[in-house]
Amino acid sequence: MGATAAQHPAAQQTASSVLSADFYDRPVLHVARELIGCVVEHAGVSGVIVETEAYHDSEPACHAFVGLTPRTSTLFGPPGRAYVYRSYGIHVLLNAVCEPSGVGAAVLIRALDPLTGLARMRARRGLRRPEDLCSGPGKLTQALGIELSHNGLDLARGPVLIRARDAARGEPQILAGVRVGITKAADLPWRFCLADSRHVSRPRPTLSPAEPRPR
Repeated sequence: MGATAAQHPAAQQTASSVLSADFYDRPVLHVARELIGCVVEHAGVSGVIVETEAYHDSEPACHAFVGLTPRTSTLFGPPGRAYVYRSYGIHVLLNAVCEPSGVGAAVLIRALDPLTGLARMRARRGLRRPEDLCSGPGKLTQALGIELSHNGLDLARGPVLIRARDAARGEPQILAGVRVGITKAADLPWRFCLADSRHVSRPRPTLSPAEPRPR
């Protein structure tokens, strides 16, 4: 627990390596930062993660704040599982469960830079510009064909997979700011974005991130 990006074994894997449960079994703020630059893949369609948000059961914006319920059981389960839910009855959102079992924490995948399967993404989204395809958490699940039925799946086994960063590209430059679209705990700077990415959702954060601290 508490390893930095340089210390964690996932930072030394090849770009094709699927992230193991150990990667997620750490403080959610570390995982949220280190998922930037990783790749989400489903059925031949994929994108590079350029934006994330961290959620923890200690703060009221997290679904797990209310405790263990049928809806939140996935959040309190093993790290490295997908927590997929419908937001406002419309959008399906993808999260990666973090920290040990019994702790309710997850990283919301907020935006991707499309990588493969762009024709399929365009057909699903009804749009053509790459920067419009995955620039939001509901957009990217539609583009990748991720559904509620994927809730609870193992992200190391699929069919939804998250692969390691391409170490050859070096450490990504990351910005941090407050989370968006929430009213509770809205002052926490737990949103992380790849600097200068055209695919980040709006509004873009303008703060420089401090190194996250272990809980």
